Amino acid sequence: MGKAKLSPQPEPTIPRLELCGAVLVVELAELILDELDHKPDAVKFYSDSKVVLGYIFNDSKRFFVYVHNRVHRIRQTTSPEQWHYVPSEQNPADLATRSVAASQLMDTMWFKGPDFLYKHEKTEKHEHFELIEPEMDVEVRPQILILDPYMSEGLLRVGGRLRHASLDTDIKHPIILPKHSHVTRLLVEHHHAEVKHQGRHFTEGAIRAAGLWIVAGNRLVSSVLYHCVTCRKLRGKLEVQKMADLPPERLDTSPPFSYVGLDVFGLWTVVTRRTQGGAAESKRWAILFTCMCTRGVHIETIESMDTASCINALRRFFAVRGPAKQLRSDRGTNFIAASVELGMRPSGKKQNSIMNYLHSKDCTWEFNPPHASHMGGVWERMIGVTRRILHSMLLQNKQAHLTHEVLCTLLAEVSAIINARPLIPVSSDPSDPVLLSPSMLLTQKPGLLAPPGDFTGKDLLKGQWRQVQALANEFWSRWRTEYLSTLHPRRKWNKTHRNLQPGDIVLLKQTQVPRNEWPMALVTSTSESSEGKVHKS
Repeated sequence: MGKAKLSPQPEPTIPRLELCGAVLVVELAELILDELDHKPDAVKFYSDSKVVLGYIFNDSKRFFVYVHNRVHRIRQTTSPEQWHYVPSEQNPADLATRSVAASQLMDTMWFKGPDFLYKHEKTEKHEHFELIEPEMDVEVRPQILILDPYMSEGLLRVGGRLRHASLDTDIKHPIILPKHSHVTRLLVEHHHAEVKHQGRHFTEGAIRAAGLWIVAGNRLVSSVLYHCVTCRKLRGKLEVQKMADLPPERLDTSPPFSYVGLDVFGLWTVVTRRTQGGAAESKRWAILFTCMCTRGVHIETIESMDTASCINALRRFFAVRGPAKQLRSDRGTNFIAASVELGMRPSGKKQNSIMNYLHSKDCTWEFNPPHASHMGGVWERMIGVTRRILHSMLLQNKQAHLTHEVLCTLLAEVSAIINARPLIPVSSDPSDPVLLSPSMLLTQKPGLLAPPGDFTGKDLLKGQWRQVQALANEFWSRWRTEYLSTLHPRRKWNKTHRNLQPGDIVLLKQTQVPRNEWPMALVTSTSESSEGKVHKS
């Protein structure tokens, strides 16, 4: 059986082509042996390239990837003793790559092979082939001997150039250890624990100080650190997943404060009444309501963290802003994990009273998963802005005593400042002077006369309701065309990671306690989003 292949483009070097031919011979032999009912006692392979034979017989040098992979393929099913040299003039394989007239083909070796195959040899000669000038061969990886090893008392030690230094023997001549040994791994784990689970440099320094030299030890040390449970507890990164798509309530052109996110923040100490010896003080908190689509805010001050204050704040909010379809808040920080705030628990009379009140208003309350404050970024961001503005106000009035009335006034002014902020970058176009801000829809007072939208200039003069409608149309039109486009990019968490699965062991992050005291947990179930990604479990 004969087979030939065209050389690929760009054409590789002659030794590489000869090596590919040797691979083709091995594949043909495997195909023929599979078809034979009676297997031959021996199979011999011949090549007219001593360079290729040197590659196949090599046991001391390392090759680059191209030659290494093909030599490995050849030695998977054959042994070097099966390979022999044949001169080029006696190699019938050359006829497959050289033009031969059809009338002369019967006179060639193509059908009968070389003459030496018909000669009976009593004793077989096993010739060993060496690499031809390995220092000049570009396929051979260069070897650096930066160690000069020697044997001492049955141990392989580094020779080096420090023989005459006045140092301990273990420092001058460290013991050489292979990186794949189980004993070596145990030694690395021991010295890693000795340096109290510090990084790679600390661990490598302790290993070298102990008189050990691990060949290619960087990877072994990195592997030990990667699989170290204690290091993962101390410095492991938090699990993240690609940011989910925005919920429908963020993209719905519904009336303001139909879908609301809320959270409690504070506290402040206010003066309630004057006494003969000074002043009586009380604590105050605030609930921030933010519209999920228009990003407007509404702030209500509360006197305590109980259920009654929460219901009263909700009643004031509904009276001013109208009923809401849905409320969304953090469950972990305000309502479950820290139940002292608002006094709400998963089951109980206090929570039932709030839920009954919301049910009567046709409003639902959705809770984010515990320890997932990033899912409430809409209102968490507004709380941060509120704190910065309020701190600036209080800094300007250091001498004034903070009373309940003053605090309510300051928070109302803070909400007005936040609602006047632009939702998109301010345009430098003189034909577009109106800012797109929540107050444009909430107060109908953008500061400048709004464009008429679908109405003419005369319509704006006929009645106030036309002005209101024109401003509303302008807001929603620009909200769709300008603001929604800013929500496209993912500022972070833009790569897909492995989903958490039932059976995974994790640490639960607790912001109130040190990392060493974070509890360990077992994932029992997960919840996949519509994109097939796990964002909560």
